[in-house]
Amino acid sequence: MSWLSNLSLPKIRDLVRKPETPESLWDKCPSCEQMIFHRDLEAAMNVCPHCGFHMRIAPGVRLTALFDGGDYSTIEHPKVATDPLRFRDRKRYADRLKEHQSKTGAWDAILVAHGSIGGKNVVCAVFNFEFMGGSMGTAVGEAIVAAARLAKLQDAALIVFSASGGARMQEGILSLMQMARTTAAITELKEAGLPYISVMTNPTTGGVTASFAMLGDVSIAEPGAIIGFAGARVIEETIREKLPEGFQRAEYLLDHGMLDMVVARSELRQRLSSLLHHLMGSRPQEGELLPVPANDTEEAAPA
Repeated sequence: MSWLSNLSLPKIRDLVRKPETPESLWDKCPSCEQMIFHRDLEAAMNVCPHCGFHMRIAPGVRLTALFDGGDYSTIEHPKVATDPLRFRDRKRYADRLKEHQSKTGAWDAILVAHGSIGGKNVVCAVFNFEFMGGSMGTAVGEAIVAAARLAKLQDAALIVFSASGGARMQEGILSLMQMARTTAAITELKEAGLPYISVMTNPTTGGVTASFAMLGDVSIAEPGAIIGFAGARVIEETIREKLPEGFQRAEYLLDHGMLDMVVARSELRQRLSSLLHHLMGSRPQEGELLPVPANDTEEAAPA
């Protein structure tokens, strides 16, 4: 019976076995729950082709799509204390950091890079929500300060893409101090006459919103992004009133003057390039005066 076992049975199994489809080939939109082929989703930069919902996108993918030719250089992050408070909840904070570093391949919840967009020098800081919810600790604060200083050194604009649940509770007061430090760094950049553009993605909340995220010379958000300080449920329980429809969504904030524009991800590079040309278009060097334009409105001499 060996020939039956070796030849016939495997062929029969192949006929009745269901074809295996790797789960990674399809993704489900968390908004409309439609299934999307993974290549179509990648081509659309993680934007649902059915309902337009903007899913999270990896920092490296975002930077490649933004910078000219996809070329950029990352900076070495400043060294900070790993676990300054020796915090422990269900597990040690140091172990939690190692777990997320292993899972994401990232050093912390932010990536800082520099290059050019539309020919203009730009420094970009991009949050990674997959790393502890994009929470802001001393490492993130130091990275934003370093990004602002690099922008001053390179005479470049600073763009920060935020996606965060707020301050990192495992670092206590040290994480809250980053609100003041990042605000001071942005102020120094503005005093140097360099533009700062804040792009808020889903979600941007807590101490990040209460500090540098809302200080942009131009404040942009992706469609449908949740932006706020406290959560909607906490606000409702505090004021004991029903919140309006769409409260804390990007479109609601735009209608109420909290944002300058809401821009789809596919149009963001072009919009940023246009803004940079307006903001950085013939800036005089230190001590240099701009030429006085010729008067084209002089009255014609009488005939």
